[in-house]
Amino acid sequence: MLKMKNLNIHLQQVFFLSSFFFCLLTNAQQLESLINDGLANNPQIQALQFNYQVEAEKVNEANTLPNTEFSAGYFVSEPETRTGAQVFKLSAKQMLPSFGTISAKENYANANAEAVMLDIETAKRKLILNISTSYYNLYALQAKQNVLLENIKLLETYETMALTSVEVGKASVVDVLRLQIRQNELSENLDVIQQDFISEQANLSRLLNKELNTPITIDSSLDIPETEKLIEEEQIQLNPELTKYDKLYESVSQLELLNQKEKNPMLGFGLDYINVAERPDMSFSDNGKDIIMPMVSVSIPLFNNSFKSKTLQNKLRQQNLTAQKNDRYNELLALLKQSESSRNSAKIQYKTLKQNLKQAKDAETILIRSYETGTIDFNDVLDLQELQLKFQMNQIETIKNYYIQTLIINYLTN
Repeated sequence: MLKMKNLNIHLQQVFFLSSFFFCLLTNAQQLESLINDGLANNPQIQALQFNYQVEAEKVNEANTLPNTEFSAGYFVSEPETRTGAQVFKLSAKQMLPSFGTISAKENYANANAEAVMLDIETAKRKLILNISTSYYNLYALQAKQNVLLENIKLLETYETMALTSVEVGKASVVDVLRLQIRQNELSENLDVIQQDFISEQANLSRLLNKELNTPITIDSSLDIPETEKLIEEEQIQLNPELTKYDKLYESVSQLELLNQKEKNPMLGFGLDYINVAERPDMSFSDNGKDIIMPMVSVSIPLFNNSFKSKTLQNKLRQQNLTAQKNDRYNELLALLKQSESSRNSAKIQYKTLKQNLKQAKDAETILIRSYETGTIDFNDVLDLQELQLKFQMNQIETIKNYYIQTLIINYLTN
């Protein structure tokens, strides 16, 4: 029974991973390999899997009878009977729980194990989210480095143009110095972003449980797709963070059923053996005959206040779990709405930035043509370069934000 449920949970995990990659892997094939490495090597998931094995083994632990009792006694002062003196006594007794008690224990242990299995699924989802988020952070940092290098080269071109203009008296040395200062600023930004990239790469290596200096390949470019998969809010109910509360609720139900079973009387069977010594001064047929006495016992919980208290505790536990689930559902639903809104905003911003960037490129072309006619204004050059860099950086941030919000939506609804 437990194995079949585990198979169903595993299939759900496979479905989640498949749907996750369906919307992302068209742009990030390298991400699939990173996620697989993380799922295989992450120590937190490995610890949870060991914890699950412990809980699963408790199902076998529950399928046992109470301890068999053995006792032995020696008569220091041997009581005399008609057939001889009693020398020592051996006893054995086995108590049997009421019908269904062992099954209730197994069901309780089974429900606990399934709750831990959902912890594993939640941990895997969070790991995928963290790895993917780190991956897109690296993408943004790498893309920004490329943009800064392009802009530094562009300013070098403008510097050459400015030097030429100075020679013919169409520009001042101040224009050259301003262009060089701007290049220095961009070089500084580039160095800072490179340090951020190293830090984020170390964070991703940690998530993958690899050496911190492990090189990681990042896709060179990403784009925002025109359409997305339809968001189904009711899918949140299937999120393992919420279904865990259902399993815990079921676990408490099984615990209460076990409590009711333990209220019933327990029947015990036993056997007493008494060794009897022969009487040396007499001769008869039963002289020294040992005593064998089968026994039946009943254990009745006459004072059952503890069982009533456990019933009340279990009821309160279930109410607590219901309240926690409702609270967490509201949090996840709010997060879904927020991510959906942020993703839509990113898509709108991306379209605007794409249009603005095109217009900035057109303006750049006009500036180049102006240089050919000898009318270039290097103040306009710096303003345009700064504006173009702003659009490019914002566009990268928008793309990153779009995919991170998509990750969150997939975490919540797949």
